[in-house]
Amino acid sequence: MSIIGNFEGFQPVSLKQEGDDQPSETVHLSMEEEDPNKDPGPRQISRQSSVTKSTLYPNPYHQPYISRKYFVARPGAIETAMEDLKGQVAETSGETIQGFWLLTEIDHWNNEKEKILLLTDKMLLICKYDFILLSCVQLQQIPLSAICRICLGNFAFPKMSLDKRPGEGLRIYWGSQEEQSLLSRWNPWSTEVPYATFTEHPMKYTNEKFLEICKLSAFMSELVTAIQNAHKNSAGSGRGKGLMVLTQPILIETYTGLMSFIGNRNKLGYSLARGSIGF
Repeated sequence: MSIIGNFEGFQPVSLKQEGDDQPSETVHLSMEEEDPNKDPGPRQISRQSSVTKSTLYPNPYHQPYISRKYFVARPGAIETAMEDLKGQVAETSGETIQGFWLLTEIDHWNNEKEKILLLTDKMLLICKYDFILLSCVQLQQIPLSAICRICLGNFAFPKMSLDKRPGEGLRIYWGSQEEQSLLSRWNPWSTEVPYATFTEHPMKYTNEKFLEICKLSAFMSELVTAIQNAHKNSAGSGRGKGLMVLTQPILIETYTGLMSFIGNRNKLGYSLARGSIGF
């Protein structure tokens, strides 16, 4: 067996293929001569910008799996609710629904509740709808001619309140807040509150369909027009009573807010998948 004593006869062979004399299109190394007196540093590599394209949804930080937890986002749920309520309103009052919105109601104790709002020529209907069983649980009817004031503005709380919320809301009055009894004001389950407060639903930015029916400004515009028409056409005590549209902070008188803190953080006011419990 022959032994090679040294490797002086071997020469390095270039593996570059023919036609590869040009520098790479994606990586360019600096070819400038370095200053011998300059400390050597890391060699910089410049790369071409990416040619790929990315599309951002209206809310680029929205995580799709979170929206699937809401039953209202399940395929066919909102369409079924619309058909059910159209038939129920036509059967009970004989009126036709002119508008349909999905909003979040904030009660006088700062609790969030998922609600469907319906608008007819004479009525504003606030519906609590169970998107799990696909059935209407409660339907509150408010004559448009009875609505006397609408306020749009940011939420405000007492200075000592521990549970504050950011954002903008809309409050609709059909009675005087000063006439509200002390018992109903401090009762979290009271139904004698002469106003209702709404804000936009969390599903607003999931797709174009929810973007339209969850937009607070669109609902307010349609509501103001419908109320003004109802006041013009109303008879008796409603005739001549105007509508006040104000822009001012919306006060929510909660101080400790323990109940709303727990309920809102866990989305107890929404038809929501709570996860599986078992072994």
